[in-house]
Amino acid sequence: MPKGTTPFKRDFSPLIGEAVLLHPMLRRIVAPNPSAMTYTGTNSYLVGNSEIAVIDPGPNDTSHLNAILAAVNGGRITRICITHSHIDHTGLVPRLKSLTGARVLAHSGGNEIKKSKNLGSLFCGLGGGEGVDTDFSADVFVEDGEIIQGVGWSLEVVWTPGHMGNHVCFAWRQGNALFSGDHIMGWSTTVVSPPHGRMSDFMSSLKRLKGRDEGIFYPGHGDAVNDPQAMIDFQFNHRIERERQIVRAIGNGFTSANKIAKCIYTDLPEELIQMAARSVFAHLIDLHDRCLLEIECRDQLKFDSEFRLTKKWNLLESDFNI
Repeated sequence: MPKGTTPFKRDFSPLIGEAVLLHPMLRRIVAPNPSAMTYTGTNSYLVGNSEIAVIDPGPNDTSHLNAILAAVNGGRITRICITHSHIDHTGLVPRLKSLTGARVLAHSGGNEIKKSKNLGSLFCGLGGGEGVDTDFSADVFVEDGEIIQGVGWSLEVVWTPGHMGNHVCFAWRQGNALFSGDHIMGWSTTVVSPPHGRMSDFMSSLKRLKGRDEGIFYPGHGDAVNDPQAMIDFQFNHRIERERQIVRAIGNGFTSANKIAKCIYTDLPEELIQMAARSVFAHLIDLHDRCLLEIECRDQLKFDSEFRLTKKWNLLESDFNI
């Protein structure tokens, strides 16, 4: 891929609320919640015909609820599968569960996310928590590698922390596809915002997906990713380049997440700089954990902490390999 180009597709123009048949056993409905962070809206997927799994019901919106129920077409929703507990993916869960009696499944890390709002000083000063559904609860906490089955379909749980600690993908065997949530999307990179997001986990999860062979990814926002391996490579290399930019920025005197974000994200509108700074902060924490950076003031880590390079920072070039 030529330098400066990206594989992103930003011409996705779905009809909101319409159930689009992607496969004889798969329908996609886009929710009416477009934004700078959700693109055209949250994708809800219906897998199966007689027994149906809904992957990410989306926001608490009545028109979206009605669209999901209408798309069932004589079948029965038996599972509600959650990629992660951000409210644009989970807001509709209580109403959909109440109307269908379906069981709600999420990764076991979801319990830790729910408790985290009571952890007090551990997260003091880090900020973050954007969009976390603190009221979310699951009926079943599934584990990595677990198989969820219905009539004619099966989904493998693939734990992919990074964007959020309880983030999972679902590998759909019958469609040779993977529902990638917000970990891999075809329209943008993923925001990783501490404390719920961790850059080291995100990079490890990219490596894990690189080792899989599904031919298509269906993300939580935007169109399908038809060459997932190329997208994984791009996203991985993009993060490595961001690390290098961050190190260069610190060497040039930009030492906090906000200052660095304004230095390196020169093409972003001002309203998106703050979210970019959250991902910069995730990189800073990761670089600090790897002893490549140290905090200027040795007090509690905070979002506005100042960082400086250690003598080990030149190991950065070879520190990650996909």
